[in-house]
Amino acid sequence: MSSSYKVISANLDAKDLRVAIVISRWHDFINEKLLAGAVDTIVRHGGSESNIEVVYVPGSFEIPLMTKKMAETKKYNVIIAIGTVIRGQTLHFDLIAAEAVKGISQVGMDTGVPISLGILTTDTIEQSLERAGSKQGNKGSEAALAAIEMANLLKEFKI
Repeated sequence: MSSSYKVISANLDAKDLRVAIVISRWHDFINEKLLAGAVDTIVRHGGSESNIEVVYVPGSFEIPLMTKKMAETKKYNVIIAIGTVIRGQTLHFDLIAAEAVKGISQVGMDTGVPISLGILTTDTIEQSLERAGSKQGNKGSEAALAAIEMANLLKEFKI
């Protein structure tokens, strides 16, 4: 049975993509694993390390501002945001996680540059480590896959 609707989808080819990665230094022992997963995924999909720029910020709260500044340069096809926010016994987790995600989303909407979310929000360090390359895969790698796909999908809509 054939369909009459048009399907637009993108490939996972990172060749010639210019990628920025904004990464939090807070919980760096986790975030560095996420970064390694993201870079490995980009390279495995045809990207070049020479087309990747990494910028470190103090924490996840600072990621939206840096992604905005980088997106405004128009140098990058996509930006990957990497960080870890672990629940504690105060409202800090809820505030930081919500503001980071809201800010990142707004940057993408305002600039048209896709921002891929690679920020872990977990209850424990163990859960974060599981998502940084062990039992639950590597969420940095998953963020890179989403970034590659979105960058290529947006190319379909260039006028």
